[in-house]
Amino acid sequence: MSISPGDRAAAELAGTGVPTPDIVIEPDADRLARAVAEALVARLAAAQVLRGTASVVLTGGTIGIAVLERVAGLAAEPVRETVDWERVDVWWGDERFVPGDDDDRNEKAARRALLDAVGVDPARVHAIPPSDGEFAEPEDAAAWYAEQLAAAAGDEGTVPRFDVLLLGMGPEGHVASIFPDSPAIDDERPVFAVRDCPKPPPTRISLGYAAIGAADEVWVVVAGEGKAEAVARALSGADSRELPAAGVHGTRATRWLLDAAAAGGLPRR
Repeated sequence: MSISPGDRAAAELAGTGVPTPDIVIEPDADRLARAVAEALVARLAAAQVLRGTASVVLTGGTIGIAVLERVAGLAAEPVRETVDWERVDVWWGDERFVPGDDDDRNEKAARRALLDAVGVDPARVHAIPPSDGEFAEPEDAAAWYAEQLAAAAGDEGTVPRFDVLLLGMGPEGHVASIFPDSPAIDDERPVFAVRDCPKPPPTRISLGYAAIGAADEVWVVVAGEGKAEAVARALSGADSRELPAAGVHGTRATRWLLDAAAAGGLPRR
């Protein structure tokens, strides 16, 4: 039996004393987005206090963009923690390989929801190339993004420090653009092209388990009853080959941030 990088990472973490995933449940999707936004602001602000800078990996999807909209709203509120957005590095966990102005671009949605509103330093926004950019093939764009990650990491490895890596999850358990039973599960590169995705658009670029698992904290943000079964399976130890979300872990913390509907399949606590 072969072991996927996600399951291998889980096995390695099991022997290091890394705590089991934290589970946070909010009553509904709106309050979930607000709670995640507040936690993200606090986490990035704390990182800046310690190191002067912070780094976040963004995700797309309905709840992912809702979180970014709430973060933008918090920038105008008198909250205790504040983030200097000019000192935040922004990366993406995956991207659709479509033209830069396509509404399917996670980058376009993130700019509209947050980045344009808070004044992030353009040099610190590390977008995955679009299909109408410098690279005609997604494999070349993925290789370029891997080079950008390695350059930012310096002597630390193939990826820089990520304070928080946000992930959504599909109803079948995919994260980033790692889908069940796909070659991406066994791909040990930090970034790769993904073709023939079962969910449109079919061509994408994604971080792999190697890059996701290098983040300090991985936050899986999930809303909706249609994802409850996958959430329950992932948190009960499903094989990451069948349910990729089960194979994601941060080096310091893994947090599953759910609304009540998405948590509906979990045992009552």
